[in-house]
Amino acid sequence: MPRPFELDVLFRALTTLAGVGPKNAKLFEKLTGGSKILDLLFHKPVDFVDRRYMPKLKDAPNGKICTLEVRTEKHTPAPRRGLPYRVKGTDGTGSIDIIFFHANKGWIEKQLPIGEVRLISGKVEHYQGQAQMAHPDIIAKPDERESIQIVEPIYPMTAGLSHKIMRKALGSALGLIPELPEWQDASYKAKNKWPDWHEAMKALHTPESEKELEPSHPVRQRLAYDEFLANQLALALVRLKQRKKNGRSWQGPRALHQKLKSVLPFELTGAQKNALEEIDVDMKSPLKMLRLLQGDVGSGKTIVAAFAMMNVLECGAQAAIMAPTEILARQHAESFAPWLEALGITYITLTGRNKGKERDKILEQIKSGEAQVVIGTHALFQDDIAFKDLGLAVIDEQHRFGVHQRLQLSQKGKGTDVLVMTATPIPRTLTLTAYGDMEVSRLDEKPPGRKPVDTRLLPKEKIEEMTQAVARKIENGARVYWVCPLVEESEKLDLEAAEERYDVLKERFGDQVGLVHGRMKANEKDEVMANFAQGKLKILVSTTVIEVGVNVPEATVMIIEQAERFGLSQLHQLRGRVGRGAAKSFCFLVYASKLTETAKERLRIMRETEDGFVIAEKDLELRGGGEILGVRQSGLPTFKLADIEKHGELLAAARDDTKLILQKDENLTSERGQALKILLYLFEQDQGIKMLEAG
Repeated sequence: MPRPFELDVLFRALTTLAGVGPKNAKLFEKLTGGSKILDLLFHKPVDFVDRRYMPKLKDAPNGKICTLEVRTEKHTPAPRRGLPYRVKGTDGTGSIDIIFFHANKGWIEKQLPIGEVRLISGKVEHYQGQAQMAHPDIIAKPDERESIQIVEPIYPMTAGLSHKIMRKALGSALGLIPELPEWQDASYKAKNKWPDWHEAMKALHTPESEKELEPSHPVRQRLAYDEFLANQLALALVRLKQRKKNGRSWQGPRALHQKLKSVLPFELTGAQKNALEEIDVDMKSPLKMLRLLQGDVGSGKTIVAAFAMMNVLECGAQAAIMAPTEILARQHAESFAPWLEALGITYITLTGRNKGKERDKILEQIKSGEAQVVIGTHALFQDDIAFKDLGLAVIDEQHRFGVHQRLQLSQKGKGTDVLVMTATPIPRTLTLTAYGDMEVSRLDEKPPGRKPVDTRLLPKEKIEEMTQAVARKIENGARVYWVCPLVEESEKLDLEAAEERYDVLKERFGDQVGLVHGRMKANEKDEVMANFAQGKLKILVSTTVIEVGVNVPEATVMIIEQAERFGLSQLHQLRGRVGRGAAKSFCFLVYASKLTETAKERLRIMRETEDGFVIAEKDLELRGGGEILGVRQSGLPTFKLADIEKHGELLAAARDDTKLILQKDENLTSERGQALKILLYLFEQDQGIKMLEAG
């Protein structure tokens, strides 16, 4: 289905608008993230200036924006460099100094000729009893009053673009907004007193009061809901088509389950049992499973995945588990090995390291089905890997992969079920937008016997005392992570900070100190990590590369320098590296003296709670959705009109609405369905559209 004709005008290039040439089109693109008229229309104003207020000079208040009508009386050029050029103006009730710094004398004389009346608009400020206006925003002739006495929206801008050019382009774009068929449910729209879409788009760019800039205003709500609805509908269509694709029902004798239970040295928690029940129901049904398993570090996701694998192994199919890094893939192999060996199940590990003949042999084992369980990295995505019969794909640390890769892996087998695991607790609202194509299970209990980590705050002035304490700990057999600060998004500066700390500690502790950072080759990193895990190294200095998944039960101390620079979820992930064994563990958050309120709040929350889900919700409040998972690496959608924190309840409503829509009309053929197709195109939700067409 081609894009609906009504939308064509919005997908035209920005250069078709008044005042947008090839040169400033690049600036518009940088600002709005796109080169279409639609991208500009989705760029929201953040403030406005009201130029309608036109007092007499004697009444012009200090600090307020006013439009004034004045006659020019006198020009006083700047007596020397650094001082302003002054123009005296009056309206009969009082006088004002119009001030210019570094301005051209000829230009000023032309703008404000002596004896003539002009309109000036800008901020009035009183200085020693005299009214002043520095660099008026507007100077115009009296007959232009109508065009300048307006409410003017203020937008986030980029260097090189002026508000004047912006207003001109938007004025031209607003005239092109089409009237589209209504995709909203009529009663829900009426209940919320929402305007029609084209009215809302125009009102968005013509605010006349503070209220109209608030997320709770009907115009802003309507547009946010449209964007959420498009997002949820697209994800739901992906899920619907995926699940309908030749899923399989996995129902075996459950002998392997019983065996696995008998070799476990521990009881499953209530949360693990619930998650397994949900997974079993999914896997027994003939529809395809797409489920997200969320659980804090140490909540026991691995064993849940192992039980899920038994469902397909009992039916003679294969299972695969995929991790984002080699270290993690090898760690999974170590965790699963004792269980799989006890049950007589053959498994192999495949990472980028396996080359040549060795790799060929592994591929043959996967293809023939000799390898019942395959553990690996993204290498499992590659085209040359063929499974005999892949029944279940388990993907670990999902936020490194987007929807596309999930689809790719599940297409490796006939109706492969997909279980995704993440140790990054994600707030409910974000779960809906990032994983709306999946069902969700949560592990919100810690397994018995895991002790809480004692978290303490330490000013950076006390780092010497800290080093002495570390020396005592090491003598008693402890191992220590020492994480260095994040420096302005720059790996190079991160590295310098880490190397500096490493040098200082090496002087004190010699060969007991190791260093890992993002610029090292994978095998170098692995070697250092392995030496730390085996106890050859006692202190591991690192940038944040150790964040995900590394398991060293003997490590009981985590030191995070300049902790105020890290996001809450990241601090929580790092803290999760300790407290994995029987010994009491500590996490020291070292902070600089001048803390912002947000940083103080972040450190306070870390001290008060270890609950990853509480921390994730707080992180969302403090930082906003895009930051939490780092949008660049997360496959997370970014919203232009909606704000995940402020419009969270609308997102849940959009999800419910989507369910009802697809129950009644899953191919979107009804009148509302046709309008919803336009909505999907409007927000460029191509995945959902492709799924509709494939259906």
